Amino acid sequence: MAYELLLSARKKTVGAKQTLKAIERGQAKVVYIAQNADKHVVEPIFRICASKGIRVIQAESMQALGKACGIEVRCASAAVIEE
Repeated sequence: MAYELLLSARKKTVGAKQTLKAIERGQAKVVYIAQNADKHVVEPIFRICASKGIRVIQAESMQALGKACGIEVRCASAAVIEE
């Protein structure tokens, strides 16, 4: 899975709420969404990314995405704010 952008990002958001806020503010460059995340949590993120033309990368799991974000818990979504 291509986590390079996320790992090297100078600024990023972690979690569905923070990611959604960053997208709404026009700050998100790339969004990562875990494949095993609850659909009701990530569906609004998918929709707004599609409407704004933001690239979405599917992460293999919430555990892997959390690890790529540098946290010890699972994570449904994350966004790169500044590369």
